[in-house]
Amino acid sequence: MRRDRAARRSRPTRRRCTGRAPHVVLASRVYAPEPVAAAFRLEALVDALERVGADVTVLTSIAPGTARGRSRDRRISRWPVRRDAQGQVRGYLSYLSFDVPLALRLLRQRRMDALVLEPPPTTGLVGMIAAALRRVPFTFYAADVWADATESVAGVPRIVRALVRGAETTVWRRAAHVLTISPGVQHRVEQLIGPRESLTMVGNGIDTTTFTPDGPDAAEAGPYFVYAGTVSEWQGADIFLDAFATVQARHPAARLLFFSEGSGRQALARRVREQGLTGVELREKIPPREVAAQLRGAVAGLSSITPGQGYEFALPTKIYAATATGTPVIHAGDGAAHERIRDHQLGWAVPHDAEAVAAAMLQALAGEGTPSGEHLRAWTVEHASLAGCADLAAQAILADLPGSPTAAPAPPGSASPAA
Repeated sequence: MRRDRAARRSRPTRRRCTGRAPHVVLASRVYAPEPVAAAFRLEALVDALERVGADVTVLTSIAPGTARGRSRDRRISRWPVRRDAQGQVRGYLSYLSFDVPLALRLLRQRRMDALVLEPPPTTGLVGMIAAALRRVPFTFYAADVWADATESVAGVPRIVRALVRGAETTVWRRAAHVLTISPGVQHRVEQLIGPRESLTMVGNGIDTTTFTPDGPDAAEAGPYFVYAGTVSEWQGADIFLDAFATVQARHPAARLLFFSEGSGRQALARRVREQGLTGVELREKIPPREVAAQLRGAVAGLSSITPGQGYEFALPTKIYAATATGTPVIHAGDGAAHERIRDHQLGWAVPHDAEAVAAAMLQALAGEGTPSGEHLRAWTVEHASLAGCADLAAQAILADLPGSPTAAPAPPGSASPAA
């Protein structure tokens, strides 16, 4: 605790004038309408901050279909950024293409009272330095532990892994607040930098006004399963291809649909071609409302975590996307997601094993052990509301600003998450 108090004394803060709304600047390489979980989590945070009267400016990149400059409805400043072949801001050259201009954008920003930073750690470092020069506190949103994820990627040089670890932990230690999205992430951060008063577990969730049981489904043919989200080394989504071969032998009309992007997408497509798998479709990522429609008609949503790579603490948002629509989840892998699905009867939690996954898929097709849609929806609204999580985050960000308002209640049907 002594270390925390010393850090807070050395951390510069600017006291704002009474009668002026606190100006919060949020810097992130992704923001709505990009169809990624971080973008919508941050949009919910901006909504929560604005509900209590904060003045928010978002510094982000030009998303596909958006224009450079500022939006009319709120202060969103967009800047060109390097994207990969799939249109994603991914890889350190892409990150730096956002981070280098961000330094100047932050230094030229009008008077601000607080800064909120989203990974990667390079953005955290740039923001940390800018916050020190501007004498404002900064908050870092630790949705993942990036250094752990780097450890799971083959071929990454040891020096790069060490630099990522050093950058990430430095930013956490210097931040006025570090927001974590799950007990697992909170525990991992505490393992790396020690317990601190600056760490706040705000949870993670889904937009329960978009992902609902009500509304049209996608009218897909045959019974089908949906995997909607990133595919990479640490997800291990190829387990569903192995399992589906067994499933289709029993249910020839069954289908497996991926709505995905990520470093593992090409490998999945190659396996589908080489093995001649039928009924498997790899489609492009789609907007949230379309994902909700796909999930409403699905037998189950799919989620997975590769075992043994140190990422068992993760709670994929795709779990909540399914349960919010009243659709159960099949999760392959151990750890926090396995326990959550098992303990709260959200579907089938099985090992990361093709035989076990196939058995769960067959049970889902037969309706064996399927939880009710009403239970799934009610649990999600109570424990995994994105608006509720955003309110907790807004309270933490504004807590130390003199005269800051107290966070207003979230909209109806968006309770705060349970730990």
